[in-house]
Amino acid sequence: MTKIALLGAGGKMGVRLATNLKGSRFDIDHVEVSEEGRQRLKSAVGVDCVDGDRALAAADVIVMAVPDRLIGKIASSIVDKVRPGTAFIVLDAAAPHAGQMPGRKDVTYFVTHPCHPPLFNDETDDEARKDFFGGIKAKQHIVCALMQGPEEHYALCEEVARLIYAPVMDSHRCTVEQIAILEPALSETTAITMCIALREATDEAIRRGVPAKAAFDFMMGHLNIGLSIAFGIFPEGKFSDGALHAIEQAKPLIFKEGWMERVFAPEAVMQSVKDICDPPAKAAE
Repeated sequence: MTKIALLGAGGKMGVRLATNLKGSRFDIDHVEVSEEGRQRLKSAVGVDCVDGDRALAAADVIVMAVPDRLIGKIASSIVDKVRPGTAFIVLDAAAPHAGQMPGRKDVTYFVTHPCHPPLFNDETDDEARKDFFGGIKAKQHIVCALMQGPEEHYALCEEVARLIYAPVMDSHRCTVEQIAILEPALSETTAITMCIALREATDEAIRRGVPAKAAFDFMMGHLNIGLSIAFGIFPEGKFSDGALHAIEQAKPLIFKEGWMERVFAPEAVMQSVKDICDPPAKAAE
């Protein structure tokens, strides 16, 4: 039976993954360094942790459910404890793209990340509709990359990825660089920043006297129709002449010229993942 060592099994993400792996065809060794994490895992999933070195020595696959900034450091500290042919599954592209994975050629590095449940979906179950993160009830897509290792390991690691992020719809094969473009450049630097700006704009409308519930409902409704038109979900939908005029006038006010090239340039993406792995010290106040 294929043996998986789940590192960080008692953390928030680790417990999610341990829950989804329970009852699978894989034999799971759960590894957690903190007593609090061990108790959390036991309470939530009903499983005990094992000695880390023993789990690493026996593992065919190692799933690293550890903080992004620690992936490279932890991988470097354990890589000499695993057998040749062991596959490391990393849940974020930052450390791999930043060159922080240890240089051992006889192990596999596989990167996977969830897309999270899509905004436009067909969920009808109430629990699924409230599973915003995914991996519990709501269906989601995932992205995967084989950074190094034999091609046959792609299928094995993708199978594990589909389990830990279940229920999964499409699994998109990408490169590590492409996943780094997706996160942080596309999702966090661009989309989440704009989400925060949308919330701040809504708060400003409320500050100027618009009833809070009216502002919230108006924003949510216009996001629904606006995104459905912009992304072709509602192909027969069209922005009005007034909306098109407002967009044309607003772009130079809101966005700096050349912002997209600055965000998506390879050197900008590389700097972003390096900052995730090694956060810069906050400027002195």
